[in-house]
Amino acid sequence: MKLVTGLLAAVLLMAGMGASHAVVRIADDRGGRIGTYVDKYQGLRTSGEQVIIDGLCASACTIVLGAVPHDRICVTSAANLGFHAAWDFGANGRAITNPEATQMLYSMYPTPIRRWIAQRGGLKSQMIFLRGKQLQAMYKPCYLDAQAAPRPSSRRDRAIGQREVIAPDPAALARQPD
Repeated sequence: MKLVTGLLAAVLLMAGMGASHAVVRIADDRGGRIGTYVDKYQGLRTSGEQVIIDGLCASACTIVLGAVPHDRICVTSAANLGFHAAWDFGANGRAITNPEATQMLYSMYPTPIRRWIAQRGGLKSQMIFLRGKQLQAMYKPCYLDAQAAPRPSSRRDRAIGQREVIAPDPAALARQPD
């Protein structure tokens, strides 16, 4: 009986360790509808998973900054956040700024991000980018640049980031393609 209990405890411990290392990697995400991202990131927030931003995260993708706790987000040296005003299609099919949606989007961001945006004139139709040293001063660095290599994924995975389990074996990680 003690052997079975010990084995069960070991299995549960190993399963818990695997879950704690699960991450969502965001790269090459150009955004989309605000509501879609709010829904996706609400699930990510409750999952407890870590988020690695490793490449472009633009438009509605940036909602992750307000949806997921700051201490669960890290950025690689390739991270690049793009911000702009929300827009809709006008009567003639052209994009027009939506002030209400823009204000809602702006209010979702944490204070340091709102301050950075405000210092650049606010959210406008033109994209502004936060990357490099400025971004790394706001978010912890990921020490996983080599480990967080892209893997083939579906279009849906790219929309919310790629779920990966970071293996504890550094040699296996070093063999992953860039």
